[in-house]
Amino acid sequence: MKNLQIAFIGGGNMAEALIAGLIRSGHPQDRLTVTDIRQDRLDSLQQEYGVQVNSNNAVAVSQADVVVLAVKPQMMQKAASGLSDSLKPDATVVSIAAGVSIDSISSYLGNDSAVVRVMPNTPALLGAGMSVLFSGAEPLHRERSEYVMGASGETAWVDREELLHAVTAVSGSGPAYFFLLAEVLQAAGVKLGLSEALAEKLASQTAAGAGKMLAESGRKAEELRHQVTSPGGTTQAALDEMYEKGLPDAVRAGVIAASKRSKELK
Repeated sequence: MKNLQIAFIGGGNMAEALIAGLIRSGHPQDRLTVTDIRQDRLDSLQQEYGVQVNSNNAVAVSQADVVVLAVKPQMMQKAASGLSDSLKPDATVVSIAAGVSIDSISSYLGNDSAVVRVMPNTPALLGAGMSVLFSGAEPLHRERSEYVMGASGETAWVDREELLHAVTAVSGSGPAYFFLLAEVLQAAGVKLGLSEALAEKLASQTAAGAGKMLAESGRKAEELRHQVTSPGGTTQAALDEMYEKGLPDAVRAGVIAASKRSKELK
């Protein structure tokens, strides 16, 4: 896999996260190419990671075994439409754009390239991402795409493409939900008399510790919650108030709204 030539169409934050992960895993820098419409961004990525850069998408993908479409959903048609004549016959095309279906990507490409859809999330920037993949392509293309995404965190597969809408709502958008909770915790701490610096440290480290417990303890979230909650104690008082204010319903409604929006993007 380390011999794969990988081209990234789009040099945004997620592309950078994947590039950094691949390099950490030992993938040769000279086998990574990035394109972007911003020359300053290309200069920055080349200086930081030593990758190849190009402003011409067609040239960049012409020798690529894997092409990662790392553009926003509304830019997908423009980015993919000019690639069909330049793609290698056995190239794997990986899309990380939310909501854009494999059928749509294939129609933009105008050929029968193997397409893999992925829903990653931003913790990939720290090598702690969660990427969920779907494809009907042959095992080779599945293996290649999992190699690319696995360099920046955990991976999982779904067996139906429509499930990626739910994945987008839970893990793709999910970090923002936790960041919002951290914001609220910080603000509440300050209101109770803590300094901003201490409130921020308490919220961030508590989030990190709770996440580590959830990921590594082997226990379900509900079980861990009960473990922390003593009857009649401070945590119980807080949770009672949160239930009373409708926090669980608000979170569920938000996740459903994110899934609905993902379906609208197509």
